[in-house]
Formats: sequence, structure tokens, C-alpha cells
Amino acid sequence: MITLGIETSCDECGLALIDWERRHAWQVLRSQVDLHKVYGGVVPEIAARDHVEHLPKLLKHLLAESGIAQDQISNVAYTAGPGLIGALLAGSVFACSYASALRIPAIPVHHLEAHLLIGLMGQS
Repeated sequence: MITLGIETSCDECGLALIDWERRHAWQVLRSQVDLHKVYGGVVPEIAARDHVEHLPKLLKHLLAESGIAQDQISNVAYTAGPGLIGALLAGSVFACSYASALRIPAIPVHHLEAHLLIGLMGQS
């Protein structure tokens, strides 16, 4: 089973592929620090628009780097909150659309619960 994870709760855009059977993961991250620096903080509209622009590119790069084909992905997990609404919406629409196209489940994930549960990943 391979999960595609998508995180867009604020200004950084992260994607990961996790192969649960082989216990291996690949990830890509797009930072928006330079985009927001001139404003002295994160501008929600800029963050969301940047996610929309870069999610397809990041996914293409991640699939190429991992060697995993789209039809090997079992489900898509995405950050459903909390976070910036526009950024969350960009990620959820991308995740749900991609999952729908592949006819696989889209799984909403609570951002803070994910931080807590990641410590259990890899434990039997």
C-alpha cells in the first residue's frame, strides 16, 4: 500500500509518498519564505495561489524521483485543518480531484493529530 500525503496548511507545500510495505518514504517541499519576506509575514492569498501553481509540478517531480507510478498509489491523505483556509482549500481540492481521477480514497487528516501520531509511524 502506498499513500500520497499532501500538506498545505500554511505557506509551505509538502508532498510525500509512503510505501508502507517497504517502509520507505519520499518527499518534496516547496518553501514560500522568499515570497512572503517582503510583506513581513505570510499573505494567505499568495500562499494559496502558489500551492495551486506548484502542486502538479511537485507531484510530477515526486513520482519521477520515487519511481512510483500513479496506479500504485492506494490513497491520498491531505491536511484538512487547522490552517489558512485558502491554502487548505488548494490542497484539499487537488487531493480530492487526484484521488477521484484515480478512483482511490481521499482521506482528510487533522494537522495537529498528524504531528502527534507521526511518532507511532514505524512502530509495530
